[in-house]
Amino acid sequence: MVFGAGGLIISIVSDNFLINNARREVLREAELMRASAQSVRDYTSSDLKPLLEQNPQHEKKFLAETIPFFAATSTFNKLRRAYPDYSYREAALNPTNPEDRAADWEADVIRYLRDHPEQKQYTGERETATGASMFLATPIAADATCMECHSRPAAAPAAMIATYGSNNGFGWNQGEIIGAQIVSVPMSVPVRNAKQAFHLLLIYLMITLIAAIAVLDAAVYFIVIRPLKLVSEVADRASKGDMNTPSLPVKGSDEIATVTASFNRMQLSLAKALKMLK
Repeated sequence: MVFGAGGLIISIVSDNFLINNARREVLREAELMRASAQSVRDYTSSDLKPLLEQNPQHEKKFLAETIPFFAATSTFNKLRRAYPDYSYREAALNPTNPEDRAADWEADVIRYLRDHPEQKQYTGERETATGASMFLATPIAADATCMECHSRPAAAPAAMIATYGSNNGFGWNQGEIIGAQIVSVPMSVPVRNAKQAFHLLLIYLMITLIAAIAVLDAAVYFIVIRPLKLVSEVADRASKGDMNTPSLPVKGSDEIATVTASFNRMQLSLAKALKMLK
């Protein structure tokens, strides 16, 4: 019962530990993917955008490659060819490109970040068509660079207006949270690995507990039960008047050896007393 209770406690603690560890692993993947996307955004903003804006075609046709949103999303979409269950979105409530408009659950995430401006990250889990997925969201605030194109239609480049129109992506205020970087990482593989590790742990734990019980039972039998059984048998014969039974061997200095030595002395004293009576 003690071993069973201990095994149950260990299994519960281990299951919680492995599942939590799987969640931490997924979160680390999401943070790495977000940092990679942010690096693409920063590189586009600082290095590529100035070069592309000098291209004469940019005056006639808006080059979406100058937008950090577009660069990060396009780069990640190439990654999704090898990892289709992973996703990266820079969703906004009022985007210039309708493809960047937030879905219902993404809009809820953006509103949460708006209501909690002190929170720099927001994580959660949601069910998808392929199973449970963990998302990591960081707020996107409109800075001075954003205001060059998204304050009002008159201030936006003519090429951008010609491409996307003047109905969406305007009216932003500097410092306002207008969207969120949202990375979604599937939890199915880490959780499955955690479950497999848990089942393997249970097997090893059961084998260990059974082996420990077998060893303890054998030790109790050879160290305690067997010596006491010999003492019991000799005591039974002595109680029936058999005084010719040889003394029991005394091995070691433990409690069983002490009991055996005491019994030998008692048997010897009893034999001497019977001889005196005769």
